Amino acid sequence: MAENRDYVASPYRLHNLDSGPAEQGTVTRDEAIEMYKQMQTIRRIETAAGNLYKEKIVRGFCHLYSGQEACAVGMKAAMRSQDNIISAYRVHGWTYLMGVSPAGVLCELTGKQTGCARGKGGSMHMYAPNFYGGNGIVGAQNTVPLGAGVSLACKYKGNGGVCLSLYGDGASNQGQVFEAYNMAYLLKLPCIFVCENNGYGMGTSASRSSCNTEYYKRGDVLPGIWVDGMDVLAVKNATSFAIDYVNRHGPVVMEVFTYRYSGHSMSDPGTSYRTRDEVQEVRQTRDPITQFKDKVVGAGLLTNDELKKLDNDIKMEVDAATKLAKTDREIPLQELFTDVYGNNLVPMIRGLTPSQYHKHNTLNHLRAK
Repeated sequence: MAENRDYVASPYRLHNLDSGPAEQGTVTRDEAIEMYKQMQTIRRIETAAGNLYKEKIVRGFCHLYSGQEACAVGMKAAMRSQDNIISAYRVHGWTYLMGVSPAGVLCELTGKQTGCARGKGGSMHMYAPNFYGGNGIVGAQNTVPLGAGVSLACKYKGNGGVCLSLYGDGASNQGQVFEAYNMAYLLKLPCIFVCENNGYGMGTSASRSSCNTEYYKRGDVLPGIWVDGMDVLAVKNATSFAIDYVNRHGPVVMEVFTYRYSGHSMSDPGTSYRTRDEVQEVRQTRDPITQFKDKVVGAGLLTNDELKKLDNDIKMEVDAATKLAKTDREIPLQELFTDVYGNNLVPMIRGLTPSQYHKHNTLNHLRAK
């Protein structure tokens, strides 16, 4: 079972910090519309992705983010143009938030040419400007050490940018995580190490896999922040605080306590290690979209009718993207050899365009004769 926590008290807990994020914040009507639209669009994209997988149109791996929308949307709301993010493989929503259309996400999942990586990456390998992708090696070669590297690049550039380096509770026990913490602290890197704790790592509850489930304290001397990851405004405030902190003092560990409704991946029903009642209780009492909807309606920022219109518009956009993902073309065979390098050391062999590849093959054929 997931660890029970008190969600009524402060949405934050602090480690090695004298002060933390603001307990209250303001949001404008336009900001409320944007955050609601983003969370609802991610939820729709993930539902569509799950259905495409069940129809065997999405092949391979498919890890859904449903239930965790407030984490990504809250962080994105606090990010600036010079900030960066790198994550593990539950990133369909992040890809959309960083500028890729729902069609670009869903077509990538189905391996089609409109996909953000031309259909070559699939669920685990999506990228966008300032988004260094979903990466499939849990906690190791991917998000935490590479996130520290991206933050080192920010320091070199001197642009005040930071890197949000995301990983899950299941990845938190990897040795590379602590090595990255150590280096980041010594170099005073502007890195926010974000543990998205959804209670389970590949079907194993946090309490069974970790002797210390207070992940925000795992950085030892590194400061830490625990935040209610089902509250989009709390995540936004915590991220704003962390961005300011790491630029002045160095890295911080931020644990966003959240919940995923689906299993670890689409091949995991998610009911062998937790009950359906547990999932249903979270949906009914702590759903991030429902909670935010109640807040903005209660504050008079939006009406239920306005939200219904937004819901309908989002549904139409994602439905159209789903249709395209089913009917779009795959890239031609000769394009499978392209996009290997950005700047090619041997341009006629790696990273060829289709016309270059044809020319290269013709030359090799002549030489063989």
